[in-house]
Amino acid sequence: MPDPEPSRRGLILIHTGPGKGKTTAALGTALRAAGNGMSVLILQFLKGSWHYGELDAAKLLGAPPNPPFVIQQLGRGFVKIGGAETDPEDIRLVEAAWAEAAAAILSGDWDLIVLDEINYAISYRILAPEAVAEVLRAKPEMVHVILTGRNAHPLLVDLADTVTEMREVKHAYQRGILAQRGIEF
Repeated sequence: MPDPEPSRRGLILIHTGPGKGKTTAALGTALRAAGNGMSVLILQFLKGSWHYGELDAAKLLGAPPNPPFVIQQLGRGFVKIGGAETDPEDIRLVEAAWAEAAAAILSGDWDLIVLDEINYAISYRILAPEAVAEVLRAKPEMVHVILTGRNAHPLLVDLADTVTEMREVKHAYQRGILAQRGIEF
């Protein structure tokens, strides 16, 4: 293992894999960042049709005099894949979400930006990994970025400083237990 870099800099982190907890891990890091006085922007690429508990928590965390803590749902919910052509509206929403994300990253206005479920948009071939890599390479030095979702693209894995893969050992859903408010949403 190489010696750690002595300097501080913004990190690129990826939470990926088939197990549960990718967004939850990113939210935990966002909560830690907010507790350390950092501004946080969470852009959810595909979520949009459900109300998640973290939306209400973000309003409380980002209330003055606290630093900004913002979650924006930029999708409309689940995207249909496999066998059917991607809905043009989903393509439009992902393109708009990426434009907003790229501008936010390059602005340097945020300490931490979470690109929630961006890996899905890339693996569904709605968003080019090369475009994401280009912006991540150009980000201001102290901006931290977290990318979540299954099937992280190898180009982005290579670019990242830290990659964590969640692995499912077992899940309550396999026993017929539905998603629980406050735990899954």
